[in-house]
Formats: sequence, C-alpha cells, structure tokens
Amino acid sequence: MNKFYALAFLLFSSSLVFSQKNKTKITETSKPFVLGRIDEIESKELGEKRILNIYLPEGYNANDATKYPVIYLLDGSADEDFIHVTGLVQFNSFEWINQVPKSIVVGIATVDRRRDFTYPTTVENDKTRFPTTGHSDQFIAFIEKELQPFIDKKYKTNESKMIIGQSLGGLLETEILLKKPSLFNKYVIVSPSLWWDNGSLLNLDSEILKESFNQKTEIYIAVGKEGLTPTEIPRVMEVDANLLAEKIKLSKSKNIKVYFDYFPEENHGTILHPAVANSFKFFYPQVKE
Repeated sequence: MNKFYALAFLLFSSSLVFSQKNKTKITETSKPFVLGRIDEIESKELGEKRILNIYLPEGYNANDATKYPVIYLLDGSADEDFIHVTGLVQFNSFEWINQVPKSIVVGIATVDRRRDFTYPTTVENDKTRFPTTGHSDQFIAFIEKELQPFIDKKYKTNESKMIIGQSLGGLLETEILLKKPSLFNKYVIVSPSLWWDNGSLLNLDSEILKESFNQKTEIYIAVGKEGLTPTEIPRVMEVDANLLAEKIKLSKSKNIKVYFDYFPEENHGTILHPAVANSFKFFYPQVKE
C-alpha cells in the first residue's frame, strides 16, 4: 500500500511540474542580423544613383585615430559577391588568423556590368550580344572622381586600396591597371575576360607599362580550368590570363610585383572564393618562425 501512495504522489508531482512548465510564457524575439551598412551615391559621371554595401571591421570607431585599408569589390551586391568576400576578409583578420589587416570593404552594387566593365569593341558580334556595352571610361571616372573621394571623406581610410573583380570585372581591372594604375596598389584579377575586342588589351607595350607604374603595385592574377572564350577568334582563358601576367613581368618595373595562380580544379563559377583567399596570402605573407 505504501508503494501505491508513493507512486501516486510521484505521478501527481510530475503532472504538476509539467502543467506549470506549460504555463510558462515563451517570448520569441528577433531582430535583423546586420553585416554592414548601405550608402547611396549620386554619380554625375554615370548619371545615376549607385548603391554601396559597406563592411566596417570590428572595433571601427570614427572618433579614434586608427585608419584602415579599403577593399573595393566589383559585383558587390548582396546577392553577388559582397557577403562571401566580406566573410573572407573578416575571417582572415581574426586575431588568431592574422592573415589580413582589419579592412573596410566597399561593395559596388551592379547596375549594368556589360556597360560599366567594357570598353568599345570592334567585334560586331559582341556589339550585338551586348548592346549597352563600351562605357568603362565613365565607370573608371566614377571610381576616380567620385567613389574613392566619397569613401576617403566618410570613412577612416589609409593609403592601401585593393580592387577585386572577376570575368568582365577582371577585364575592367586590367584596363585600370594599364591606363590608371595608381588608382589602386593591390589588384585581384580573377578569370579576366581578356577575349574582349579580340584580346586587344594584351597588345600592351611592356616599356610603356614600365613607365606607368610610379608606386609600389601588387598584382594577383588567377584563373581556373575554363577553356575557350565566347569570341569569334578562338581564345583560351587560361592562356590569356597567363599571358597577361608574363607581359606585366616583362616590363621589369621595380614597382611591380605580380603572381599568377592556376586552379585546375575550379571553373568560372567556383574560382573567385579560393582565389581571393589565396590572394591574401600573396599580399600579406606570414613570416615563418
């Protein structure tokens, strides 16, 4: 009988506790997860407003004296490359990794990359396929005259300016490198579409190139196993990217440091992430103790 009462009491106690737990109110709270901020700039050079996605490093304080490198990212919309590249920057700047200095990331959201990233072409087929093409001069002017001054005025920046771009973005970077190299001192050129205008950018004069570099400039060029390019004259992207690196080296400029990286296991769609990670090792080599 005593065992019966003990069991009954145990069941009653368990039910009481369960019912009390069920009466406990669970308040669900949620709030946005903020990765960065969004700026908008009115561009006279482009005749339109442009969206900038901005990542500020941990500890950034507008009131202290610390200044930061800036990484400019082409195709920098939230649904393009801003989130995963920013993640690489943040990860590599963790104090237990310490591969990259804490940096500001400026993602330039895309409007019309075929318009902004290409110069005029003589290839009629490209003009037909890309009817808005050929206005990279305006986009470069936007970077030089509006974007960089805007960022330098609003944020605490130092002299280090990196640019990252892939495909047509890599084509634009190559054009900047050859025509206005001082806009950046670090270039991450991934799978550049050097087939554009039948590879006219590769017809560079190494001696002229040597005279163009008045500051220390580091250039990282990467390509995957990407094969033939979409052009009337068959070209191979791996060959073109390697040729660009070799021609830059031929200038023998003391201000230039260039590295070519080949990723045989990656294709045009997968190469950007590992290439950016490798570029950080090139720009910021760690001294082995």
